Amino acid sequence: MSPAQTIEQYLPSHPFFAGLDDEAIALVTGCAVNAHFRPGQHLFREGEPADTFFVVRSGRVAIQMRLPTQAAVLDTAREGDVVGWSWLVPPYRWTFDAVATEETSVVSIDGACLRGKCETDPALGYALLQRVVQVMSTRLHSARVRLLDLYGSRP
Repeated sequence: MSPAQTIEQYLPSHPFFAGLDDEAIALVTGCAVNAHFRPGQHLFREGEPADTFFVVRSGRVAIQMRLPTQAAVLDTAREGDVVGWSWLVPPYRWTFDAVATEETSVVSIDGACLRGKCETDPALGYALLQRVVQVMSTRLHSARVRLLDLYGSRP
């Protein structure tokens, strides 16, 4: 992806948004801004209000779960990945932490803004829900594999 590429140019070609018509893309981009995170900076923390989701343009983001003694990395999001589904699922609270592990640029999409647009356009809401469920399924599978890797061989 070219760094000079605008959100309006980037999102229509992104797989997550594939198949959405121009009007739907315009609604999404109306809720989107570019953002940048430094290594170690949180995109979000477990338990906090979930009011955004992210499309990683460059960099890496660790999706992690807090444990009593440490954080367990459940998955790593890379360029092109979508991070965050809690913006669409009540009570709209993050269920994991997300931390940039290197310089990371994202498209940050305001979830409250987009939820409002989905309320007035149920077809958009359904289309986004289908895509978010796919992200959830992929992320949960990765987390399961990672947890089995971490704890599966212990007695």
